[in-house]
Amino acid sequence: MQVFDQAPEGIQKAPHDPRILAAGYQVSLREISFSDVHDKESLMLAVLRGLALTNSFGRNWDALYDVLTDAEVRPPRLGLLLCDFEHFRRRHPRLSGELERVMLDAQRDAAGHGRQLWLLAEELESDPKSW
Repeated sequence: MQVFDQAPEGIQKAPHDPRILAAGYQVSLREISFSDVHDKESLMLAVLRGLALTNSFGRNWDALYDVLTDAEVRPPRLGLLLCDFEHFRRRHPRLSGELERVMLDAQRDAAGHGRQLWLLAEELESDPKSW
């Protein structure tokens, strides 16, 4: 069973070829790279880039939640491909915890409104550890 066959629940391991699968399931997939994230400011910049937001994005937790739950801006089936996320979690446990709280709250809100938000952590090819 593929990840997009199921309702989104939590942060899941990204499937092999997530871009192709997302296209086949008509899921809009956006990539957020955590490779260069070292503080909240660089995290918000990574989100801004990954979601193709304008500079008017507030760059705070409330603004991120609003962007992820805005039915007028976000498609009803949205996937976030979280690139290098496990390394980010290990390097910045507090910051990643805050981010996860916001994303999971947005995921629950989306589900409550008949929308879907997948949170998919992509492993690095060189990272032999599995989730």
